Amino acid sequence: MDSNIAHTVGLWSYATEKLKALGYLCGLVSEKGPDSEDLNRTVDLLAGLGAERPETANTAQSPYKKLKEALSSVEAFEKHYLDLSHATIEMYTSIGRIRSAKFVGKDLAEFYMRKKSPQKAESYLQGALKNYLAEGWALPITHTQKQLAECQKHLGQIENYLQTSSLLAGDHHLTEEERTYFCQEILNFASQHTDSPGHKVVLPMHSFAHLRDLRFTPANAVVHVGGILSVEITVCSQMPIPVRVEQITISVHFSVEKNSYRKTAEWLTKHKTSNGIISFPAETLPFPASQNSLPALELYEMFERSPSDNSLNTTGIICKNVHMLLRRQESGAALDSPSGVALEDGPHVLQCGDVTLAPGANTVTFRTQAKEPGTYTLRQLCASAGPVCFVLPHLYPLAQYDVYSQEPQLHVEPLADSLLAGIPQKVKFTVTTGHYTVKNGDSLQLSNVEAMPVLCHAENRAVIYSNAREKASEASLRVQSSDKVTSISLPAVPAYHVIEFELEVLSLPSAPATAGESSALGVTEAQRKHKDTPKAGHCMATTDHKVSIECPWSIYSTVIALTFSMPFRTTHALLSSGTRKYIQVCVQNLSDLDFRLSDSALADVGGSADLQLRPLNLESQQHICSRQSVFFVWELTWTREPPPPLHARFSVGFRPASQERLTVSLKPYTYEFQVENFFTLYNVRAEILPPAGMELCRTGALCALEVAITRLSDLLEVDRDEALTESDEHFSTKLMYEVVDNSSNWAVCGKSSGVISMPVVPQATHRVHMEVMPLFAGYLPLPDIRLFKYLPHHSAHSSQLDADSWIENDSLSVDKHVDDQLDSSSIKSRGSVHSAASSEHKGLPMPRLQALPPGQVFNSSAGMQILVIPSKDDHVLEVSVT
Repeated sequence: MDSNIAHTVGLWSYATEKLKALGYLCGLVSEKGPDSEDLNRTVDLLAGLGAERPETANTAQSPYKKLKEALSSVEAFEKHYLDLSHATIEMYTSIGRIRSAKFVGKDLAEFYMRKKSPQKAESYLQGALKNYLAEGWALPITHTQKQLAECQKHLGQIENYLQTSSLLAGDHHLTEEERTYFCQEILNFASQHTDSPGHKVVLPMHSFAHLRDLRFTPANAVVHVGGILSVEITVCSQMPIPVRVEQITISVHFSVEKNSYRKTAEWLTKHKTSNGIISFPAETLPFPASQNSLPALELYEMFERSPSDNSLNTTGIICKNVHMLLRRQESGAALDSPSGVALEDGPHVLQCGDVTLAPGANTVTFRTQAKEPGTYTLRQLCASAGPVCFVLPHLYPLAQYDVYSQEPQLHVEPLADSLLAGIPQKVKFTVTTGHYTVKNGDSLQLSNVEAMPVLCHAENRAVIYSNAREKASEASLRVQSSDKVTSISLPAVPAYHVIEFELEVLSLPSAPATAGESSALGVTEAQRKHKDTPKAGHCMATTDHKVSIECPWSIYSTVIALTFSMPFRTTHALLSSGTRKYIQVCVQNLSDLDFRLSDSALADVGGSADLQLRPLNLESQQHICSRQSVFFVWELTWTREPPPPLHARFSVGFRPASQERLTVSLKPYTYEFQVENFFTLYNVRAEILPPAGMELCRTGALCALEVAITRLSDLLEVDRDEALTESDEHFSTKLMYEVVDNSSNWAVCGKSSGVISMPVVPQATHRVHMEVMPLFAGYLPLPDIRLFKYLPHHSAHSSQLDADSWIENDSLSVDKHVDDQLDSSSIKSRGSVHSAASSEHKGLPMPRLQALPPGQVFNSSAGMQILVIPSKDDHVLEVSVT
């Protein structure tokens, strides 16, 4: 028999079911035993059995005799039914069919419950319930839990019974009456045991209610010490009737991270969510996967054919994923066991008392006042009704709020993107009180800066906000200023509020002084800019003013820095027209505002009586738009030679064009500079003549270029250098001329540069003749004529000059026949000076060239143009037509 259990256990199970059916039919399982009708039915059944078969008549334990004995009395039936059931369970277990063994055990449990033996039925009901839970059978689970609840009630297992009752009260597979009964069982227990507060029955909350969402107010879940925080939760009750709970509590875990007490509201706001709502997923019961969530059956046809004639022997269907469908899951947690949830007991708890939870969604609001800075994490939700506590052990996703303690702070910032010097600018003061309470008499003491006064007005207002940026009130602000201190009286404000007010400051305008004579915006002479001249930048110059502020909450001073941008960029230029000199001042508006300029003036602060400045601008007021420039010109004259240096100060009044009236008078904008050696020493004049026999120059034809260099003054102090030589008659100096054409309109033929000995005598003239060839037709500007001081190589002065003012020429050597060494038959088109014999002078000390200062050379032919017509060459065009 043992070797054939797998084949015969079904018969044993069938025999057990049939014997059970006979026992119910004959009243052998009822509590009171069989009645007369049951006994008559039993007699009829036994009579219907007939005589025993001869082959088993002599067997003492034949099935015939066992069945008659089992139906003969209640005790005999119980003995035979239990023997059959236990034998069937053992057989199923031995061959690994645990599921079938538990189903037989469930029938056995029902038998024990009818026999008033719940202690024997409990283990079998638990086993069947585990199996249903593992397979996800909802209705059998509900039916088995009802049986288990009855069993636990008879056994006096209060906690287990209340837990099972809470599951059944929230089970929608039961009728409303049944659910109400189990809910009332819990409430009756809670009302009858209020006199024993020490004993708590802890039940899981998922069967009682579901936490749907949680909302913080304020939304960012950040409050200051002493602030009020509210937590609103939405709880969906699973009970069929309203349930009154004595209190709902949320245990809170408090933690202080490193430096968390220094976190400000701004920092916490940036790192916290702003909506303040946290949604919780639906509480999943600890059921394993239900039938609907299991993978689909993978069924395939199966055929077996005869290997001899290929005829079909068998056919069938096989499941390839049976291992996924029939996995053992009996080890999963069942709901009939005690919850094992521990109540957290700590000093930080949010609670709300006397709450009635109606079926469906309910809103519960908790309020708390923050007392200690740190992070508070909501850990456990508990609803208490007498000694019964429904507990949600963990809240996930994480829900927490932060409490901060903030130090008082003062923040000063401009209202505009940048502060402009010279005009009143508004600056916003923000006082964050933090834990400090501003009292009457508290004030801010600002140290006055001479270059940046604080403008006091008759009426100043301060706006007071809460830390949540809600406007609380307005108050007047009293500002008093003395020679050294400006006092700002603050209104009385409680802790954790914000005071905002605006003041006007004025930074006195001034441009940095410069001693240079050249500028980036204008040429110093009436000549064209070279292509390599760097373009002027458009960045505004800035000035920093540091102000020390004494605050009532601190013994230390707060130092703030305000950066003002100069709205104007000022440059000057020295212009020449022969020996006449002009000073040009260019004022460029770099700001985004339009200004009105008035009362421009240029004065010699050096106090020299030999210099006179005559303005050439006739308008008293000028409008300067954003990113535009205005020019002011003065004619400079002098009464003695050489004239003294000019130490000039330019000043001009200004105001924003959009403000017709200002409450304060604005000081003029000033700019100082210095101009030296502005007299003219040489005049250069060039002239191009057409070829002989032609009236106009033609492209490709050689034209004569005549250059006249004229000395305009006698010997001056600036002429005394290494280039100056003395003879019996007069002094002379060596100059180098160079003809260049950066526009590539002309090709210089023959010698393009040379060194001359120029007498230092007024009106002394040196003439140079050379040939040039026009490369294009049209009105062409003349080539540039450049002059340099020609200094010997041993000049001590040469090492002291700026390297950018020198031009080194490898083809020049120290020789009295320097003109001969500059001869070259090559054609130079872009002003380069190279000699074919330059390699002969390698290793020799070369002379240096020094550029003449601006204003000392006047090019009278600058800006002149000459007409060049195209040549009349004939061309033959061959055309091939096919």
